[in-house]
Amino acid sequence: MSANPIGKIPATVITGFLGAGKTSAIRHLLANAGGRRIALVINEFGDLGIDGEIVRGCGIEGCDDVVELANGCICCTVADDFLPTIQAILARPNRPDHIVIETSGLALPKPLVRAFGWPEIRTRVTVDGVIAMVDGWAVADGLFASNPRAVQAQREADEMLDHESPLEELFEEQIGCADMVVINKTDQLDDAALARATAAVERELRPGARIVRAVQGAVDPAVLLGLSAAAESDLDSRPSHHDGTDDHDHDDFDSFVVELPEIPSPQVFASRIALAVAEFDILRVKGFAAVAGKDMRLVVQGVGPRLQHYFDRGWQPGEARRTRLVVIGHHGLDAAAVSARLAA
Repeated sequence: MSANPIGKIPATVITGFLGAGKTSAIRHLLANAGGRRIALVINEFGDLGIDGEIVRGCGIEGCDDVVELANGCICCTVADDFLPTIQAILARPNRPDHIVIETSGLALPKPLVRAFGWPEIRTRVTVDGVIAMVDGWAVADGLFASNPRAVQAQREADEMLDHESPLEELFEEQIGCADMVVINKTDQLDDAALARATAAVERELRPGARIVRAVQGAVDPAVLLGLSAAAESDLDSRPSHHDGTDDHDHDDFDSFVVELPEIPSPQVFASRIALAVAEFDILRVKGFAAVAGKDMRLVVQGVGPRLQHYFDRGWQPGEARRTRLVVIGHHGLDAAAVSARLAA
């Protein structure tokens, strides 16, 4: 495996069904972080989601470095929730040494890994490794999750979920994307059950991935962190049932800057952006605008058709009053046509 690119913050994705032991593994990781500044992004919800103990044990000044994403399965809300969260973490004065992401048990890991190819973060963060936590007892018995009813209830409660993968398929997705699989709760298994669980994992394991065993999620951080997998650049080796023509790798995004003169009003400019988003394959719009007759700078942020704008501060003495937007879309986005639409 190659070393993490210089200057990039490593991120570890921890996936697994509700009850597999993800939160226990994170507790152990934080308790033994060895001085690392670890930022947590928690997408799991339910009885085993983030709690006060994790916040108090994070070892980072200010619990803002622990972020809960409770709007549904993380792989289905990447643009809305996950990417802005990572950007916010990167914008903090004291950047973390490592980012740990606990996904919902319903999440497909590959779309999340692919999101690290987004132009705004791919030069700043790399996926150090994907860790799949499995409940050894449940896998040995062919259940995959310790409480399938709880997982189904989680599925039904998530209005944002856009995939209906059965448990077995989700298990295959998680193992097939992993750089390391942790078979947890091995203290509850006899030799025969442990062999069944191990065999089930090995059938889906990608070449080069490793299996470790754990009790109560206790895995040495030296084992979990520092894998240097650069998984976002290794997507082809991570099979998925959802691979297809709608997939986009890290080279399939285009971004460009549009510079414009002062705009007449926030409302008029928002209408122009809405028209451009509707006409072209635009994913994100972000930047600043100078509004005629206003001494304040306008912040503009949009994800798809959802657009926010607000005044954040006054223009500084000597600062050029200008409108400057970064536009991001899928490969082939017509920059000239988009620029013309925004200027119209």
